[in-house]
Amino acid sequence: MPAEKKYVYFFGGGKAEGTAGMRNLLGGKGANLAEMTNLGVPVPPGYTITTEVCTIYYENGGKYPAEVEQQIEENLRKLEQVMGQKLGDPDNPLLVSVRSGARVSMPGMMDTVLNLGLNDETVKGLIKKTGNERFAYDAYRRFIQMFGSVVLGLSHDDFEEIIEEKKRELGVKLDTELDAAALKDLVAKFKAKVKEKKGIDFPDDPRQQLDMARDAVFRSWNNPRAITYRKIHGIPADWGTAVNVQAMVFGNMGDDSGTGVAFTRDPATGEKKYYGDYLRNAQGEDVVAGIRTPKPIAELEKEMPEVYKQLTDIFERLEKHYRDVQDVEFTIQQGKLFMLQTRNAKRTAQAAVKIACDMVREGIISKEEALLRVEPAQLDQLLHKRIDPQAKVNVIAKGVAASPGAAVGAVVFTADEAAEKGSKGEKVILVRKETSPDDIHGMAVSQGILTTRGGKTSHAAVVARGMGIPCVSGCEAITVNEAAKQFTVGDTVVKEGDIITIDGTDGRVILGAAPLIDPTIGGDFQTLMSWADEVRTLGVRANADTPHDAKVAREFGAGGIGLCRTEHMFFAEERVPIVQQMILAETTEARKEALDKLLPMQKSDFRGILREMNGLPVIIRLLDPPLHEFLPAREQLLVEVTKLKIQGGSPEELKKKQELLARVDKLHEINPMLGHRGCRLGITYPEITEMQARAIFEAACELTKEGYTIIPEVMIPVVGHVNEIAIAREIVERVAKEVISSYGVKLEYKIGTMIELPRACMTADEIAREAEFFSFGTNDLTQTTFGFSRDDAEGKFLPYYLEHNILEHNPFEILDRKGVGALIEIAVEKGRKTRPDLEVGICGEHGGEPSSVEFCHLAGLDYVSCSPFRVPIARLAAAQAELRHPRQRKEAIKTEYSTV
Repeated sequence: MPAEKKYVYFFGGGKAEGTAGMRNLLGGKGANLAEMTNLGVPVPPGYTITTEVCTIYYENGGKYPAEVEQQIEENLRKLEQVMGQKLGDPDNPLLVSVRSGARVSMPGMMDTVLNLGLNDETVKGLIKKTGNERFAYDAYRRFIQMFGSVVLGLSHDDFEEIIEEKKRELGVKLDTELDAAALKDLVAKFKAKVKEKKGIDFPDDPRQQLDMARDAVFRSWNNPRAITYRKIHGIPADWGTAVNVQAMVFGNMGDDSGTGVAFTRDPATGEKKYYGDYLRNAQGEDVVAGIRTPKPIAELEKEMPEVYKQLTDIFERLEKHYRDVQDVEFTIQQGKLFMLQTRNAKRTAQAAVKIACDMVREGIISKEEALLRVEPAQLDQLLHKRIDPQAKVNVIAKGVAASPGAAVGAVVFTADEAAEKGSKGEKVILVRKETSPDDIHGMAVSQGILTTRGGKTSHAAVVARGMGIPCVSGCEAITVNEAAKQFTVGDTVVKEGDIITIDGTDGRVILGAAPLIDPTIGGDFQTLMSWADEVRTLGVRANADTPHDAKVAREFGAGGIGLCRTEHMFFAEERVPIVQQMILAETTEARKEALDKLLPMQKSDFRGILREMNGLPVIIRLLDPPLHEFLPAREQLLVEVTKLKIQGGSPEELKKKQELLARVDKLHEINPMLGHRGCRLGITYPEITEMQARAIFEAACELTKEGYTIIPEVMIPVVGHVNEIAIAREIVERVAKEVISSYGVKLEYKIGTMIELPRACMTADEIAREAEFFSFGTNDLTQTTFGFSRDDAEGKFLPYYLEHNILEHNPFEILDRKGVGALIEIAVEKGRKTRPDLEVGICGEHGGEPSSVEFCHLAGLDYVSCSPFRVPIARLAAAQAELRHPRQRKEAIKTEYSTV
């Protein structure tokens, strides 16, 4: 007979049925509890109900097959046997925790219940066993509070208000100052609140409590905050969570007890020192929730030296075993240490880079492993701004430096307000007493987060670090009055909408907008990037339209410019009138007259960019947008003409405005994106293409004469038919030969096209006869493939599509591999059949998105191009793609040289 399928795995008594490699089945928490048990680390025993049961729970409408119920019962009995206690026994009660545990860490997103198994009878057994009535009733009121919130759906505030009222009644400030009688009264009041709010008695059968808590944890997989977190971090909805049922150990049994969260290295800086918080006489939620401000982990050495030594020995064992920084939770019960969790620690980009490099130097991991340890998108954090050290600032308070970087924004006091304003592009700082997992939607769009409670491992700190958002926590000098929408620091009152600056690197809170400066990149970053460049076979260029952008791109290691948009140069204030003169011209001669004025300006622009990229290729795209974009809006002109008529304005001005309006009307298009633009414009007005080509090649030749190595590549946009590029190429080539000959220099150049239309992909073999390179404009190619207008789609139906899983990702952010990607693959294959040495890249912002970079590697492209600040992301993503999917075309980056 086949073996019965296993749904529940036990750990305890020095051995476990699971291992660290079973995280998909046991979740990260369950797998690591099993692994620590097998390593001989002190872990309270328990059992894990697998992620498969979560799937069954949802598929079966909240019901479980008999074999699942049977295995849960068997493992509960085993736990009772190992502990020598029994769930619901009035004399020797077993108390358990019920926790979630997905395969990847989702801190605070799902639910936990502690002290489960208490009722009016078992609490007496706990008192008898411990001789500590206050502890027993503290555990009991905590259980009702957590169970009431998590399982029964009451608000956390329902219970907090009762606690605050009791403290006022007794004239005390801290929860720890409440005596046994007060806590016993809270238990009665909590139960009455449950009855009032829910119309039911609080369940007193421990077995019923356990089943209800298990179901609540499974339900929490689909609570709003968990769904939001999964979307932000790209976690599939069908993974599910495991449930861990574990014997309770208590950190709130007196001053010889405590609880804490720690890291084996600093997750903010990467420094090799223990980092974390602990509280004496407390339970775990007190640390994580930020209800009390904890002490630094180093102080534990003074207060409990033997426990500290045992704890740090375990830190070393775990880091050596997992070969990565560990984030651990621990409890000390009457001087005895227990480990409740370990997991690979979330860390800032700065820390990730330093830790990866340090671990290579320490011989723990290889260079290749180091490259895979850093999330490419996380590198954005290294580019956080900081406060100008020379600036005079008004520091009004200082808290815990919880997540690095500086941020400026308007104060808001609720996550909803942050979400509303942030979605409109307003910069806000979310100010709270403490954040909770329900605040995730507002935190995600805030510039920074400021809390009055909590330490470096509070919810606000952990989430902010994960998102790369600056955060200051535990700023106790601040008093938040959410109802009045203000906070006070001494005599200073800061109201909603007032501007503040926070510095998550040193904990400062500053009144007003402090001047921020760009970061400098450290040595470890350069080391990691040099390793990435040794590995990757995919080149990385940058999109840059100014010499400054080109300089930044080069500093960040770009191997050239993959897109220089010439139209951006026409929008300068002094140039717009000349561009308008060119557009309004009725004859070729008049148009050329205006273009002659623009020529030296364009040449100057190109000189600056080409000079900055000395020795590296620069792709310059000829004019792309329709001409009406350079003219005033039709509605604006109508208003101005009407006003001049009514008010009897200057006849000359009225005539000028009327001519402009007539030209705007003539240029008006129903769908300009698919209209008279790109190569179509250059074919019907060849003098525009001639001027731009002349500016490019005169700038290139002048710099070549000055000793620079210039590699221009001219890109013809919006080509859909080979005849279009043939005509445009002839113009560019004729001007190039004429200019190069007149300067008497030797200049290598290429002429190619931007592929942004499906027809261009399907006829790429023909187009490659005329084009020496293809650059995929994936923004427009996505629009033309889906038939979406990006602005309309993102503003109207695309959010609905994403929310309802009609589309897995926004295709303008993550390249659509099945549709757009398939067209790219067709074009690459067809193009290289015609021209084997065809240079191929992409220049949409997909070029800086890690998943899209991986696709480009797999599709055999030569390079990706992205904004300068995303170049490091693309370099690392390209290296990771090579490590995961090695390819043979090592010559792909032969023409590119990194300065880092």
